Amino acid sequence: MCNLYNVTTNQEAIRAFTRTMVDSLGNLEPSIDVYPDHMAPIVRNTPAGRELASVRWGLPSSR
Repeated sequence: MCNLYNVTTNQEAIRAFTRTMVDSLGNLEPSIDVYPDHMAPIVRNTPAGRELASVRWGLPSSR
């Protein structure tokens, strides 16, 4: 990945801004930089509504 991503806000602000319905994240650990192959918070659509979750960040390998 060619860009540097940052998490510069708290979990409650993310939930409020995205109107998250389900929070599967647990406690958002303070971490400024998001690197490939590290866990990062995302918001995804699910049948239950928007979900705040932690997933492995990055592009899939071509292998």
